[in-house]
Amino acid sequence: MHVFIAGICGTFMAGIALLAREKGFRVSGCDANVYPPMSDQLRASGIEVLQGYDPAHIAQARPDVVVIGNALSRGNPLVEHVLDAGLNYISGPQWLYEHVLAGRHVLAVSGTHGKTTTSSMLAWILERSHPEAPGFLIGGIPEDFGVSARLGRSRYFVIEADEYDTAFFDKRSKFLHYRPRGLIINNIEFDHADIFADLAAIQRQFHHLVRTVPRTGDVVYPQGDAAVAAVLAMGMWSRERSFELDGGGAGWGARPTRPDGSAFVIEDRDAAAAAAIAWQHKGRHNVSNALAAAALAATVGVALEGSAAALRDFRGVKRRLELIGCIEGVSVYDDFAHHPTAIEMTLQGLRAANAGGRIFAVIEPRSNTMRLGAHRERLPECTRDADQVLWFQPPGVDWDLESVARASATPSRVYRSTAAIVDALLEELAPGDQVVIMSNGGFEGIHHRLLQALEGAAASRAG
Repeated sequence: MHVFIAGICGTFMAGIALLAREKGFRVSGCDANVYPPMSDQLRASGIEVLQGYDPAHIAQARPDVVVIGNALSRGNPLVEHVLDAGLNYISGPQWLYEHVLAGRHVLAVSGTHGKTTTSSMLAWILERSHPEAPGFLIGGIPEDFGVSARLGRSRYFVIEADEYDTAFFDKRSKFLHYRPRGLIINNIEFDHADIFADLAAIQRQFHHLVRTVPRTGDVVYPQGDAAVAAVLAMGMWSRERSFELDGGGAGWGARPTRPDGSAFVIEDRDAAAAAAIAWQHKGRHNVSNALAAAALAATVGVALEGSAAALRDFRGVKRRLELIGCIEGVSVYDDFAHHPTAIEMTLQGLRAANAGGRIFAVIEPRSNTMRLGAHRERLPECTRDADQVLWFQPPGVDWDLESVARASATPSRVYRSTAAIVDALLEELAPGDQVVIMSNGGFEGIHHRLLQALEGAAASRAG
């Protein structure tokens, strides 16, 4: 069977491509935006990726089914061709359930923030603790696995459960297709302003998700999150496990023992068990992610010490505060943050760990929600832990970032070209400084262009 995937370079759809290939299907696809790391893993897997949405791609491939990503809408030339020609098509989430998830013990990780990292932690805990390798589909590439998806050999399958809509013909949240037996709800905030009118609309989708968890299943959630509590108040039919940082009211808890979150104690209070963890990661948000992963792992028989052992050597996820280079003492990080809370948590973690030097935040407001300006009032405050902020005003954003820069207590500037950002950084960076580049897209390859420019400047000084 030939599976053609439209929108193949999206993090979710690239995972579908890997799973279909592993099941023995012939796989190809197309996308308008082809950039690492997903393009790299597709190329390494031998999956053909065509540029753009030309209907000729499908006419030439003659696939048995077209899996259509949610980035494609009516009016897209490829979508119109599929409909006009009466071709067999399906959404990614529905294909995933029918071909992979049905019959598996699905462990889903949901929430506005932390899904990718928590899913990666959970998969790694199961990898280290169970005799057979788990399957997973994660919206990023965990360093411990090197791929974003695999079928696995065990009955367990870890899925990053996204609340974004399914496809142009199915406006339910993607996670409603997964039917988990174990569910983490990390947090809930307003996001995806292009498809949700308000927070209540998002909470309604999470309520529908909770409805799909069986009575013998488990829901893991944070104590004290008002938006999550409101969802659970709509109805709860499954076993509950709550967690929290610091306080002692929940069944699972953690206490950071270093301010930057690089060491902490995790507790299963119901089992009167505790374990100390020291690792390479930064930020209290990552401690919370680890706590949630360990709590859900316990529902499938993993003792706390087993989770702790895996977490101690967890390597992280590409594009989640990923150090991509250090030139003459200047460290450059790539980070996927594209929501004010995520930006804030990343910078807090970096600040807490910073032994000296300045933090330069380079931010592209690229997500649909950011482009609509839904979070613009929160942007000045969320960058307060940076020393300088360089905002990129991307094409197509019709509100002016200058107002954000003016309202910020942190020195902030707005640029309309990435070349100008690189030039400005070269003028100012000094040994010990840290640059964190934040975007949910390729950002015109600015990460590696900056590293190349720093190497060139160093070579010039040495010459």
